[in-house]
Amino acid sequence: MSGATWPASARPSGSPVHRSSALYTIASHGYESSGVGSETPFGHGVIGVAARELAPIRIGHFSAEYAYGRAIRENLSACGLTSGLDAEIPLPGLSDVRSQLAVPIAVDGRRLGVLCAESARDLAFDYDDEDAMVALAALLGTMMLSLQHGADVPDERNRRTADRDATDGTPLSVRHFDENDSIFVGDDYLIKGVAGSIFWALMRDYASLGRVAFSNRELRLDPRIRLPELGDNLEARLILLKRRLEERDCGIRIEKRGRGRIALQVERPLQLVDIPRPLPNSVKRP
Repeated sequence: MSGATWPASARPSGSPVHRSSALYTIASHGYESSGVGSETPFGHGVIGVAARELAPIRIGHFSAEYAYGRAIRENLSACGLTSGLDAEIPLPGLSDVRSQLAVPIAVDGRRLGVLCAESARDLAFDYDDEDAMVALAALLGTMMLSLQHGADVPDERNRRTADRDATDGTPLSVRHFDENDSIFVGDDYLIKGVAGSIFWALMRDYASLGRVAFSNRELRLDPRIRLPELGDNLEARLILLKRRLEERDCGIRIEKRGRGRIALQVERPLQLVDIPRPLPNSVKRP
């Protein structure tokens, strides 16, 4: 059983964390639900500790105390009494996990993500498994940086407009909450944070200009998208957003259109609703 998580704000070792100190799941395998978009704070669990320390973490026996503490935490989270985890999307995991192995994906001290594997058996992972995961993480890190450095193309190639005849039907409500860039499509939660701001920028350009094609370069430079100054990891966020849309199957999709280019596919007309953040010290009057 394995998964991959990517920083919400990747950073070089020792520099300040930007905006959100968390990682988001972009892929998993072997679980009942993918958990794509679920959040893991830095320093929490084997994934968060591996990311914070930039070191592999291997656990062969889950203690009874750890299992009891996790059960309490999950119960509090389900009741809405904790704020450390994003309750809308649960983190994928085995209910009877006994062993875990988490390996950071990093290049020159720059955090790019974490690979994690788990098993229901005690001592399921040994030094050979750890070495293999470290080698895979190093390869993934190199590939990720290569894609980021070579993903930008001139904007002029990416200003294709939509075919309005393809968007007949009942309007689909898309709500954006400016306070944390949360997105709801219809009544369903989709995404939040930087990935949410990317999606909202795409939706606004589609609705106002009819645009369906975009380049990574223009998204990276767009002031509406609140990318961190260091280690923006735009490509990982686009992958996360693409997979969340595929899971929701809401009539909006993002497709790759060559290197450094993406395209929107919209099957219904849209109704965009932007909800501003509350004013400071605002008081609701009866």
